Amino acid sequence: MAKEIIKLQIQLTENYVADIRSILQKAREYTYRTVNSVMVQAYWLIGERIVRQEQNGKERAEYGKQLIKTLSVELTTDFGSGFSAANLRNMRQFYRSFPDFEICYTLCSELSWSHNRLIMRVDDSKARMFYLKEAIEGHWSTRQLERNIQTFYYQRTLSSQSVIVESMDQSRPEDIVKDPYVLEFIGLPSLHKRNEKGLETKLIDHFQQFMLELGKGFSFIGRQYRVSTETSHFYIDLVFYNYILKCFVLIDLKDTKLQHKDIGQMDMYIRMFDDLMRREGDNPTVGILLCAERDETIVKYSVANGSHQLFVSKYLPYMPTEEEIRREIERKQETK
Repeated sequence: MAKEIIKLQIQLTENYVADIRSILQKAREYTYRTVNSVMVQAYWLIGERIVRQEQNGKERAEYGKQLIKTLSVELTTDFGSGFSAANLRNMRQFYRSFPDFEICYTLCSELSWSHNRLIMRVDDSKARMFYLKEAIEGHWSTRQLERNIQTFYYQRTLSSQSVIVESMDQSRPEDIVKDPYVLEFIGLPSLHKRNEKGLETKLIDHFQQFMLELGKGFSFIGRQYRVSTETSHFYIDLVFYNYILKCFVLIDLKDTKLQHKDIGQMDMYIRMFDDLMRREGDNPTVGILLCAERDETIVKYSVANGSHQLFVSKYLPYMPTEEEIRREIERKQETK
């Protein structure tokens, strides 16, 4: 009996300490979010005030340079580090990148100052808003945000749309599928040494990075997923379910240049999945052919052209330059 009482007391003590820890942890998280939100708004207001003051100067460039230098000295004296001339210029750019305080209040303040500094350096205003919203919704770390900007996540997603629209709500397949996909994290060997099985294994080995590259809403179902008819068995490389699109997403890997038979095979897989696996409430199945090289002529004159269910995307096994991404996107747009 005594042992049971001691055991119960230990359990109660552990629960008690765990509860206190939980309360403190939540309080600290709330404090951090609140302080971060207030400081991001403060940096916007400082940037706005600097711009207004600069506009009063007759010789703006020289006046602005001296203004920030003087302000840095004054603020550092009063508030310590964090107000260097470089940081004050960042605050000025922050205001210029997001001149609408409502956006700062409702969106920018949801992210850290490090996130905002990365986003405000994106030239395209539509891309800035895209990264802002995606970073919030996807809970992107600063490292993930930086990679997505460097790999032109916005432009690659936009290139999959058959008709370019003003915004992407990511409720359509073409608003989620990218072209090209960037797979620099898997360390593929030279082209002549690659094979589809090896590519599949590499993606599974680096599954977390691959899921981040795929985007929002993907849940893994299986690899070499078997679908059977009365007479045959078929194996699909990778199968996912996307809870945003509310549909299955099939991925077939190709280590060589796209061929017409590959599109026909994926079209068959999509039809089979719709017939055998699609449940009530699901949207039509989506298929992605992920290939080393696209053949634009084959894509243009196949069922993939303009399809909302079948997509052909190229993968890049290295971090691309801006020029390479631009050429890939322009090449694809020419076939539409």
